[in-house]
Amino acid sequence: MKFSEKWLRTFVDPPLSATELANALTMAGLEVEAIEAVAPAFDKVVVGEVLSAQKHPDADHLSVCRVNTGLATNAEPLQIVCGAPDTRAGIKVPCALPGAQLPGITIRQTTIRGVESAGMLCSAQELGLQGDSQGLLLLPPDAPAGVDFRDYYELDDKLFTLKLTPNRGDCLGLTGVAREVAAITGENLYPLAIEPVASQIGDALPISVEAPDACPLYCGRVIRNVTLDVPTPPWMVRRLERSGIRAINVVVDVTNYVMLETGQPLHAFDLAKISDGLGGKGSIHVRYAKHGEQIQLLNGEDLVLQPDMLVITDEVQPLALAGIMGGIESGVEPHTKDVFLESAFFSPTVIAGKSFTLGFSSDSAHRFERGVDFAATRDAMERASRLILDICGGRAGPVSEIRGELPRRDPICLRLERTRRILGIDLGETGIAEILQRLQFNFRSADGVFHVTPPTYRFDLAIEEDLIEELARVHGYNRIPANLPAAGLGMLPDPETARAPSQLRQILAGRDYQEVINYGFVDVSWESELAGNRTPVMLKNPLSSQMSAMRSSLLGGLISNLRFNLNHKQPRVRLFEIGYCFTKAREKDRDVYLQEEKLAGLCYGDIVAEQWDAPAREVDFYDVKADIEALFWPASIRAEPAPHPALHPGKSARIRLGEKVAGHMGELHPRWQKNFDLPKSVVLFELDLGILMARTLPRAAEISKYPPIRRDIAVVVAENIEVQMMLDCMQAEKSSIVSEISLFDVYRGKGVEHSKKSLAFRILLQDTQKTLTDAEADREVARLLNILEKRFDATLRN
Repeated sequence: MKFSEKWLRTFVDPPLSATELANALTMAGLEVEAIEAVAPAFDKVVVGEVLSAQKHPDADHLSVCRVNTGLATNAEPLQIVCGAPDTRAGIKVPCALPGAQLPGITIRQTTIRGVESAGMLCSAQELGLQGDSQGLLLLPPDAPAGVDFRDYYELDDKLFTLKLTPNRGDCLGLTGVAREVAAITGENLYPLAIEPVASQIGDALPISVEAPDACPLYCGRVIRNVTLDVPTPPWMVRRLERSGIRAINVVVDVTNYVMLETGQPLHAFDLAKISDGLGGKGSIHVRYAKHGEQIQLLNGEDLVLQPDMLVITDEVQPLALAGIMGGIESGVEPHTKDVFLESAFFSPTVIAGKSFTLGFSSDSAHRFERGVDFAATRDAMERASRLILDICGGRAGPVSEIRGELPRRDPICLRLERTRRILGIDLGETGIAEILQRLQFNFRSADGVFHVTPPTYRFDLAIEEDLIEELARVHGYNRIPANLPAAGLGMLPDPETARAPSQLRQILAGRDYQEVINYGFVDVSWESELAGNRTPVMLKNPLSSQMSAMRSSLLGGLISNLRFNLNHKQPRVRLFEIGYCFTKAREKDRDVYLQEEKLAGLCYGDIVAEQWDAPAREVDFYDVKADIEALFWPASIRAEPAPHPALHPGKSARIRLGEKVAGHMGELHPRWQKNFDLPKSVVLFELDLGILMARTLPRAAEISKYPPIRRDIAVVVAENIEVQMMLDCMQAEKSSIVSEISLFDVYRGKGVEHSKKSLAFRILLQDTQKTLTDAEADREVARLLNILEKRFDATLRN
């Protein structure tokens, strides 16, 4: 956003220099990227009137002029020799007097081809106003001769360039910037006094808005008998050019001027080019483009319209790309007599992104995609109508307005205590109310709570923190003291029933595991192969094709780490990872995304590093099970056979903690082992971190002072009998004197039938009140044997 300082000061004039004003804006969040002078320094240049211009006697391309400089000390006009081709009597131009210091040149009284010359008639280039010019800088006929040209042309002005963030679309007009300056400095704001233009004719075009969500507000007006051969007023041209916009013709210049003034883009159509296809007056339609429609825009680009593009059309063809650029076929030209003026509010979501798709932007699109003030849409129409009528003449018709459902501006709750806690300072209710008033926000307050309704021009205000930011920047970030944070040294609670992930890391590190951290994005094939997830959470904009889905399991990343280590000749790998996994569920006809934290581990190679004291042995299922039991200790887990997409069908288990399924473990499926090109089997596990972190506290019990009795029994059972079922049965039926039952040997071979196995159990018996006798111990062991015989058809092995 670029604008003239003098133009801004017509709305609000704080007692600050240009540099101080720029600093105030920057500190309030509106960064002033640059301050430029309108023109370089020069002096002794006045408005001169050429009274006569005669051909130089000794040069064909020079003229001898008599120039009225209007100075009291020069009763006679000055004689100046000029070589500009457009020199003629009656014009008014800048005139540099003898002794004037222009950019790169000093003007002196001299003789040119034998004729005295006491000054110079200046072009814009010679004054440093623009890079190139073909002739003199012609001034309006009413320019007063003798007036200092710098004052007349407002050349002591400064140009401000704001580097606005995308949320501050309200400051893409001088009105919005002036509001900010008034709020920051506390000075009075002098807004535009806009009065409705009375209709002088009854002409109006029918308007049909067929996409009300995309265009909730559309205003149009017919203005007839305008005269476009009048020049745009110099003051308007100057303000446009100093804002970086080239003057075109009066009507277009007015629409651009009002856009800069209010932030509301407008567009003017040649009324004669709006057709119904039958030679009569047409109508205006606001709709989405149809397949195959085309339009040639004002920038000369031929565009094939897409169905998501909003267009303004008549009954025959598209007239404009709504909110972005008009069409060349319906544009205002020098011979235009009647115009149709448009002022509308287009939804930001409809315009956003179109400039990137089209490969070009426009001032209108830049504003509409950030959101314009829909409450000022009609005011901008009235302002532009008044300027056109005052400059070009004509007669205006009534304003046709189509209004739909405009964006809601719901009140935001602003709490005094919350403000104090976030800012670290106490503004007080009075201070907050004063700042809100300076910002022109509507609000009501009660019991330390403000209910603030965001204005229609502030689309960026939606939550309480937005309002707190407004308070901070208007109060002044530099006025908020930089206090060091006060940190209490009290001990944080450390519940015994919960473990921290750091404790689990210590346990695994102590068991020779190393932690890895992988991306949460994985190859989608891993989800179907290793996790059995047929509906993974897919990324809309993945980093690569191998990272297109969110992981629901940590196993794929660990296997990838293993392959990396094997490629670097590491024969023994023990890894673990703690991370989030993501799944998608369907609830009430919509997708719900869930995340849960898991712990997964991988073991590959020998159980211990190569050494002289122990024989080499590859890690197996039970080694990893011991690691898992160490994680859950002192709680006891159960491993029961269960399938898993990533694991070997006969060597995988479900881990249970009581009634909860805590995870899975097992060897990698041979199919995936082959696919991942792994020479040996891999043992993996994956556990629910939430279950793992919950800890059961041990219960204190009396320690017996009497010696225990050990009895070992070996029974023969069918091969398909699960040991865990036998242990569970004995644990359920044991008496109070049995302190432990555990398996210590499994035998298959000579002396045992082929379809059977021998299981040896250790039974410890102990009483806290007395020493047990052999008879009591033998009786309890016999009872347990009887249970095994009845339940599992077990026989005592000889």
